[in-house]
Parts: sequence; C-alpha cells; structure tokens
Amino acid sequence: MHEIKPLERLQVQDGLLINAERWQRSHNYHRQRQNIHYQSLNQPGIVYGLGVCLTPAPQGVSSQYNDGRWLQIQPGLAIDMNGNPIIVPQAIDFHVSADITEDKPRLIYLVVSYVDPDDLQRQKVAEFEPETFRIEEKTTPPDAYEVELCRIVLQPGLIPLQNPQDVFYPALNSLDFRSRPIARSRHSAIVRVAYLQTTEPEVRDSFANLCYLLKSAEHLTQAIQGFESVDRIQNIEQAIVYDLLFTTGDQPLSLNTQELTNLKSYLDAGGVLLVESPTDAIDRLESIVDIADKFNTPLEDLRKLDRNHPMRTLPFLFAALPVINQKPIQILIAGGIVLVIGDLSSAWGLDEKLTLTRETIRTAQELGINILYFSWSRKQMTQLQKQTISPTLNTPSASSNKPDALQNLFNKLGE
Repeated sequence: MHEIKPLERLQVQDGLLINAERWQRSHNYHRQRQNIHYQSLNQPGIVYGLGVCLTPAPQGVSSQYNDGRWLQIQPGLAIDMNGNPIIVPQAIDFHVSADITEDKPRLIYLVVSYVDPDDLQRQKVAEFEPETFRIEEKTTPPDAYEVELCRIVLQPGLIPLQNPQDVFYPALNSLDFRSRPIARSRHSAIVRVAYLQTTEPEVRDSFANLCYLLKSAEHLTQAIQGFESVDRIQNIEQAIVYDLLFTTGDQPLSLNTQELTNLKSYLDAGGVLLVESPTDAIDRLESIVDIADKFNTPLEDLRKLDRNHPMRTLPFLFAALPVINQKPIQILIAGGIVLVIGDLSSAWGLDEKLTLTRETIRTAQELGINILYFSWSRKQMTQLQKQTISPTLNTPSASSNKPDALQNLFNKLGE
C-alpha cells in the first residue's frame, strides 16, 4: 500500500521572497492535484491520433537500414497513468531494429512515454522547455507508465513489415492495433477473480467462459470491470488477494482441516467462493452443504432472501433467474459461499455448437456480473472494518445427519 501524504500548498503573504525552489514547489502542488484527479476518475490511454503506418526509409540512411522496417508515428495525444499528457506534435519516423535470432517468432511492443523536462540532462537551460516524450521498442509488455501504440510478432530474420490484411487477425510481421489502450473514465470497481483448479478434470471451456465474463463486464456496465487477467490457483491459501474464487465440476469439494481453515480465513476477510454444480451432482451438493454447516452459515435460497439483495439488483435487476439448457438456475448463499446449481458458466461464452441465443448469453452474463459486483462489494465493505477475525470451525457431532441437511437444501429449492 502506498503511503498517504497530504499536499503542501505555499502560503503567500506580503513580503514573501519568491525563489526558484518555492516557485517550483508551488507549481508542483497544482500538478499533483491534477494528477490525483485524473488517476482517481480515469484510465490512461490514447486520446486521439498516434497512428502507426509503414513508411520508406528516410533519405540518406545507410543501405543496411533500408530493410522495410521503418514506421511513422502520427501526431496525437495520450495520457499516462499519472495524468501526464503525452503530446506528439508531428510525425516521427522510427526504425524497428529487433533482430530475431531464435527459431520461433517473438512479440515486440512499440510504446510511448512521458518525459519530464526536469529529468533531462541539458548543457543549457532555456527559459521555456517543452514537455516531451520517448518512443521505444520493447520485448516485454508495457509498464504502468507506458502507452502501447502497436505490437508486432516478428519472424526470425530481417523480414520486411507489412500492413495486416485483416486488422482483427494480423499475421506475422504485421502491425497489431488490437491492444491499444483508449483513455476513458475509470470503472467504479475492479474485481480480481481466480479459477480454483481441483483434482478432477477441468470442465470444458470453463476457464475461457470465465474470461469471457470478465471481458463483457467492462462493456456492459460502468460499475465494474475485471482485473487484467484471471489467475489459476490450486491452493485456497493463495486466494486471499482475490475478491472471487470460482470452481465448477460435478465432483465433491473435499477439503482437509487446513484447507477448511484457509477457506474460513478467506471468507472472513470478505472473499467469495463461487461453486457451480450440476443439479444431479448429489455428492458435490452434499459437500457444499457440509462446508456451510461447519462454518455455521446454512445455505439460503436467493429467492427467499430480501428482494433487494445486491445479487438480484446490482447492477442488473433480476426477478426470475435465467434458464440455461432448459434447466432453471438456482442460487443459494451461505455467508461468502455462493452455490449455483445449473450450467450458468456455460452461457458466459460461446458454446461449441454456437446454439445459445444472444438473449441467453446476455442474461447469463448479467447475472454473472451481479455475482462479481456482490463479491467486490463484500470484500470492500469487510476490509473497511479493519478487523481481524480468527478462523473457527464448528465441528459437527457424530450424530449429524448429512442426508437430512441435503434434503433440507432441496426442500428450500422446492418451496
């Protein structure tokens, strides 16, 4: 966590002596206020222009650089994550110098970044110095202070660059603009999601469908967007940094004592465990009932909870839950455990036969976004309390009857 410091403003009084240091600090105060405002409400990216096109080698360059790898960056404006404007006032010729000596293609990035005049080494200081920029070619992804202009997958050897025949599917050695960030307002919430891998074989397309949901979230609502990547984890102990932990399948969720303790700590810290199960996976449903009972948080049907429960109202309003593959979705909640009975995640993405209707996919995604927003909100509000809750487990007595607990679950669904 970054240290929070108050801004310091120069107090001007009659007779104040203005020197270079005080003048600089006074101006830095206003820059900091502007940057804080931008960072709080906006995301960095390109505002306009900054196109990249192929261009002939400039006149007078050595013949060895006349290799078909010259680009021209067009004038334009971008803003970095600090809120600094990156202004390219005129076209700039740039030579891609990467020489791929490996046997396989390599991805390179063309980025632009802000350069503060105070950071330049100059022999002579002018009265007014323009803020400037730096254009670089990289083999690693752009860092937080760089704005990507384009990327290229280069083949080994000095093969000339080319324009893509299809801008949505650029070939090798072609300019790829699909990942250019666009400056825009910031979403209210950024949710971090992990996919919990268990010992059973992974359900087909389940991870890809989760990624589809996270991508759709930022386009369907201004309220929430997913973190830049979905991680796979195998141990619940790794889950503490995530708002939502998702697992699907038809096998029981078997956790040892230490894993139960880790899960309890995760839930007490505000995290949400989203478990998906087929209707007929009795053993799996029974295992979730057992975990909920151990935490003394019995599963409750979402339909029986308050009609304004956030999972039904934020950001999308739901009365009846969707029907996927001719089967109605059921949702039960036990504290931070959310049990989805049905194939909800199968409709978050494209099914193999492309048979799902747009309405089905959109409805499933909107319900998924409600679950994401519920997870983020629960984590945020729990963390605001700044309390450390010791994990405790309620050990069921030998006389506890698991089939009765499972029957109670189905009774709730049938009410």
